[in-house]
Order: sequence, then C-alpha cells, then structure tokens
Amino acid sequence: MKTIYLVRHAKSSWKYTNLDDFERPLNKRGRKNAPFMGIILKKLKVAPDLILSSPANRASMTARVIADKIGYPLENIRYSESIYDFSANALIDAIKQLDNVVHKAMLVGHNPALTELANYIGDTPISNIPTAGVFCAKLDIPSWAKIGNRCGKLTFFEFPKKHV
Repeated sequence: MKTIYLVRHAKSSWKYTNLDDFERPLNKRGRKNAPFMGIILKKLKVAPDLILSSPANRASMTARVIADKIGYPLENIRYSESIYDFSANALIDAIKQLDNVVHKAMLVGHNPALTELANYIGDTPISNIPTAGVFCAKLDIPSWAKIGNRCGKLTFFEFPKKHV
C-alpha cells in the first residue's frame, strides 16, 4: 500500500511580465494559501517520506512552505525537471521511478497534469485541483512501478476555498 499527495502550487504572480514562466513567484494570495494548507495538512497528520517538487519557482516555494509547516526537512525536498511538465504521463513516469522504501510521496507541481493524474489513479472524479489544492489517495499497489488506472482510493481533497 502506498500513499500519494498531489499538491498544486499556490497562486502565482503574473505581475512581472518579463519573467519566464519557470521563474514566476507566488502572489499575495499564494503566499497566504501555501502556509494555510500546510497547517491543514499538519492537522491531518500528513507526514510524507518524500517531497518531490517541480523546480519552478512557484512550485518550489509552495513545497518549502508546506514542508516547513508539516515538519519535513527542507534539505530533503527533491526537485525534478520531469515534474515541471503539464502531462500526467510525465508524472506517472516519475512516480514509477520512486524507491519502494518510500511509502508516502508528495508531488508538488502543475495543472493540468496533476488533475489528470488524480483522475487516472483515483476512484472519485474531480474537475480541477485548484491552486494550493491537495489530493490524497491510498494506492492499492505493492510498488510505485505498479501505479495504474484506478489503483487509488481518495482519502481527502483539500483546497483553500473549502475552508472559507
């Protein structure tokens, strides 16, 4: 049995038009929602063995803020260019490469890939993982290499507007 947490980066800023997409930071709402979601995850006793993040600025900022709130060592966050992708297939390939000593993995990335992946592995369709949203599923698989269609059962789906 494995557990996956799919975290969409918090709201990013479009204020700096000269910045490349990869470099966009969190905006004011994102800087508020990322720690808020970290607190929610701490209350849910979320304790991943691994946080794997897109290296894009908005995703890595979200990963660090959430890691800090849940007590995950910031130096243990791994970054992978393959998470800075917008297709579920790239994420599936990255997950299949995870070491099986990892039982609970958190991916911090981007849409539409995260929502596609949630719908591929999950038993409950969702229309969208909003910014700073977290989709968690228990996967009925013995190893990450066995990840497949409908292998997971939704455990929780949290996002900031759910708590307003």
